[in-house]
Amino acid sequence: MSTPAPAAATAVVFGEALVDDFGTEQVVGGAPFNVARHLAAFMAPQLMVTRIGNDRAGQAVRAEFERFAMSEAGLQVDAMEETGRVLVERSARGHRFTILPNQAYDFVDRAQALAAVENAQPGSVYFGTLAQRNERSRSALMAILEATHALRYLDLNLRDGQADERCVTRSLQAANIAKVNEEELQALFTWYFQIKPEDPPLSAEEVRASCQALLKMFSLDALIVTLGHRGSVYFGADGQVLMHRDNPAPPFVIDTVGAGDAFSAIFLLGRMRGWALDVSLARANEFAGAICAIPGAVPRDLGFYDRWMRKWR
Repeated sequence: MSTPAPAAATAVVFGEALVDDFGTEQVVGGAPFNVARHLAAFMAPQLMVTRIGNDRAGQAVRAEFERFAMSEAGLQVDAMEETGRVLVERSARGHRFTILPNQAYDFVDRAQALAAVENAQPGSVYFGTLAQRNERSRSALMAILEATHALRYLDLNLRDGQADERCVTRSLQAANIAKVNEEELQALFTWYFQIKPEDPPLSAEEVRASCQALLKMFSLDALIVTLGHRGSVYFGADGQVLMHRDNPAPPFVIDTVGAGDAFSAIFLLGRMRGWALDVSLARANEFAGAICAIPGAVPRDLGFYDRWMRKWR
């Protein structure tokens, strides 16, 4: 696995900053922006590279940059396209999400992004798949990855109809560490090994062997599978397997929105702070569980982070 980044190194976070539009209210979100805000709250050096519109939703995003005292060096403003929006419809069956096409985050300018990253001393680059659906943002991301020698952390974050097998393959080939949930792991098994969801369940050994095969296929250092309230499993290219199933469950669950983003943020924070791998995984699990006990992906009260700062000091 890659060696820990220098203490001063910055986590570059690339991708969508958007608003979830509930009709009556708009809540700032986007998996990468959730990760960047968590890192900023823990006072870890981070650079959010994204693009917003010159509109009301964009003002809401900028307000979050200000609230978390984040640098705007990687924040681009588009004069034509609107800030990203996801339409959320509530119903008795849950929530229905519509991710709108041609949003500002689809048009991240390559030259501006590279200029921002060059001044940041990147130790890691976090990226997903949604912001790669348009060639312009995809080109900006690939240019960043080619220009740095930082650890590349892929949080797959598959969204219906937003990423195809080609995008996923390219992303896995570019990554050092990939994080997936159980549904995304099943998608990888289907695409690359023709193991379908309706097939007989794999044994624990077969799952382990398949994950090791993915590591070799894409030359990954590690594959992390999050299991919700059951914790996570880390598969290393050296054959190491770390299972964390003692994840303390929150006293109650309000929603699971942003739990995976919280996990990624703390895993990256652990790498930046030089925590042992098993400590990083345990803390990432615990923090993700705590996010499930608050509404939304990011706390409205920044005092939420104080407890964790004291605990992990």
